Amino acid sequence: MLKALSNPNRLKIFLRLLKCCPADTVCDITSPHGECVGELGKDLGISPSTVSHHIKELSHAGLILLERKGKFITCQANTQALTRISILFEHNI
Repeated sequence: MLKALSNPNRLKIFLRLLKCCPADTVCDITSPHGECVGELGKDLGISPSTVSHHIKELSHAGLILLERKGKFITCQANTQALTRISILFEHNI
């Protein structure tokens, strides 16, 4: 997980997803929070295909959850992953 977040663009995308999609809220283009998915790569200066790659890496690391709904892919932050990361830091401080 930490390796995935070590990439500055992935970290920014993940933080934006956390910010726009509260815990246990599905964030997709059809939800009230939908604008965030389209905006995840905004202002990063990277192509949509690169944003897609970063989302895939975050998913493989277990940091976000993806679900296909027809032609759309919904995503949300994996709150259990955040809990595991915070426990790691709590025990090593």
